[in-house]
Order: sequence, then structure tokens, then C-alpha cells
Amino acid sequence: MRKLLILGGGTAGTMVATKLRRNLKKEDWSITIVDRDTEHIYQPGLLFLPFGGYEPEQITKDRRKYLPAGVDFVMADIDKVEPEANQVLLTDGRVLPYDYLVMASGTTPRPDQTPGMDDPKTWYKSVFDFYTLAGSKALRGALKDFKGGRLVIHITEMPIKCPVAPLEFAFLADAYFEDKGMRDKVEIIYVTPLEGAFTKPVCSKQLGFMLVDRKITLEPDFVIEHIDPDTKTMVSMDEREIPFDLLVTVPLNMGADFVGRSGMGDDLNYVPVDKETFLSKKYKNVFAVGDGSDIPASKAGSVAHFAIDLFSENFVEYVEGRPMKHNFDGHANCFIESGHGKGLLIDFNYTTEPLKGKFPLPWIGPMPLLAESRLNHMGKLAFRWIYWNMLMKGRWIPIPALMSMAGKIKAPITEKVEEHASH
Repeated sequence: MRKLLILGGGTAGTMVATKLRRNLKKEDWSITIVDRDTEHIYQPGLLFLPFGGYEPEQITKDRRKYLPAGVDFVMADIDKVEPEANQVLLTDGRVLPYDYLVMASGTTPRPDQTPGMDDPKTWYKSVFDFYTLAGSKALRGALKDFKGGRLVIHITEMPIKCPVAPLEFAFLADAYFEDKGMRDKVEIIYVTPLEGAFTKPVCSKQLGFMLVDRKITLEPDFVIEHIDPDTKTMVSMDEREIPFDLLVTVPLNMGADFVGRSGMGDDLNYVPVDKETFLSKKYKNVFAVGDGSDIPASKAGSVAHFAIDLFSENFVEYVEGRPMKHNFDGHANCFIESGHGKGLLIDFNYTTEPLKGKFPLPWIGPMPLLAESRLNHMGKLAFRWIYWNMLMKGRWIPIPALMSMAGKIKAPITEKVEEHASH
């Protein structure tokens, strides 16, 4: 019997286990998934928790509930992979052999990588992340008690998990303080290492206008060097200083430490793979999926969903000695909360910028692309139910894995300039 070992029981790992358990013969294959705990977090919910949108119990489940019958679960920390020996060493001394390995070990915020960021004087007192459950819960209390001053929203370095989330936080913070009747007491600064508000130029311009509309100051090209916890100041490599009263930061994101210990990752512990098939560039029986790979796509749940729809077909072809025919195009589909019950929707891939149009049905929609609407906000809220009840259970969702150009419009960005000027 051949052994498939999956490292990581998050979004990508769970989908791989579910789909391959259906596609591989039970009498020929054993499937084992390894994770350090049983807590599966619906990560888009971490954005809403600080603003009172969700309670922690609404976005956390026991990951074992979503593993199909016939998949073994091992709860343990991973020491390292020994790819030449086709085995994984656990920190408790156990050894797990494999014939094929799927690394779905994700990415994690690392405040310890920036001097002063996690200093006990300020960490979870005036400096917070919201990409972890602990950080999001702590930030909820800080926002509730905030009396006014300078709120800085900051990105350390790309790539990060869900690249639009910091922008969403800025928009939601603007609406939150406006609803509390104290927006005039809060100065909001958006600090990024990028030249603009987002990674895609067309989308960056669109979102830049939205920052201006909400009186959120954009501070681009800021590459952080350290945080001074005594003066509550961020200092950049070129010695610019940004003081804060409340700092909401996205720390450096890195892949799992065991990837580095195994000599299988790049400088940030992401596994180098073919961007279309996810096959390791170094090992013929190793794949990496989800946020833990180095593919040049957004580290987001939609990418994992679309990619694994294709990967599951490719994997079966590959282990049967046939060519992998289903090439992933980097398709990403992201809702962007813009506050006050509205949101945007963007759809793009490796080579195509976000375009205007309708989604999911070409010309019909009903959700508009690159435009604010109530429907897009409702779609983002509805996705939590879809995630738990369809994606994690491996049920079919009628959205193609590859990006479709049907119904898309290549509209010049000047349209937004005129619309912005008319408001």
C-alpha cells in the first residue's frame, strides 16, 4: 500500500485530504494528515472579530470534524522532513514514512523578526496583529477602549496572507469610529512597503481613491527597520519615523520553521514549486500547496480552493505515470470589505489584472467587479457558511478553477477618476 502524507490540516491540507480520499483507491493508498493541534480557524473571520462582527466560537472548529473517513490524523509538532529518506521526523521521536508528500504547512506572522515589534512593553497593549486569534481578540478590546489619536495600519513586507486584509481593516476602522461618533478624533495612517495601496497597479489606483475618500493617509515605500517601544515610533530603513498611539501591524509572514530545518525552503521558508502543478522543483515525490508554497499568487483561501481543484486531478495523473494536464493560472477571487455594509470584489490571475465586469455569471452577475456594492459585502459574509459546509467538506462549488475572461471589461482607470471627481 502506498503512503500519502499531508503536513498541515488547514484549508489547503483539508481540501487535499478530502479530494484525494475520493480519488485514490482505499485498498491501494493510506492517507495521513499531521498538525500540531485540532483547532481549525476560519481566517477571514479574524478581520471581523476586532469590530464585534464575529465571536471566536463562530470562526473556530475542530479540524478532525472535516477529515473524511479513511484519513488518519496525527497531532504532533514536526521536527523536520528527510526527503532523501522519504520520511518525516516528529518532535516526540516518531517517524512517519511516505511515498508521496504534500506540504500544506501555511504561513505565520512573525513579529519576532522585526526588532521591537513584540516588545512586552507594547505587544498586545498598543501594538497588535489581527492575523492570529489571540491578536484579533486582544485588538477587539483595544479598539473598544480607544479614545482617539493616531491609528497606524502597517504591513512589514510582502508576501502576506490575504494581501487585501490590511486595507479592509483600514476601511472597517474608518466606519467603526464613524459609527461611534469619534472619527474626527482618530487619524488613520496606512503604511506599506509598496509603491501604492495594493500589489496590482490597476487595483491599487482604485483603492487609493477609496483611501482619499475616507481621509486615510497613505504612507508608501516604508520599509521598517525597527519599532521603538518607549516612544511608540516606527522607524524605516531610510530613517523616516512614524509615531503611533495604536499600531495594527502585519508582521513578516514566514513559512513553517521545519521547512527551513529540512533545507526545503527559500529565505522565508516557502517551498519552491512549479507554479502550475505545485510539484517541488527539487524532489519528484513532493508537492507544496496553499500558503506554504512560493507560487507568485495571493496567499488566500480562494487560491487554495482553485488550485486544489486542479491539483487533485493532477496528482492522480502523476502517480499513475501520466502527464499532468491541469495547469493552474494563479486564479484569485477576493472580496474587499469597504465599510458601512459595502464591499468590492476582484478577480485576477498570474497574468491578468483585476477587471470590471460581473461575477460569478458573465454579464449577469449579480456581483459587480471592481465596484462597491451591498451584494459584495453580503457575499463575503455568506462565504463563512460556504467555507464550513461546502469547501471543507469537499462539495462542488459552481465557480471555475481557471479565471474566465467572459463578461470582463478592460476599462481605463480614468473612469474612476471622473467618478471620484463627480462625488
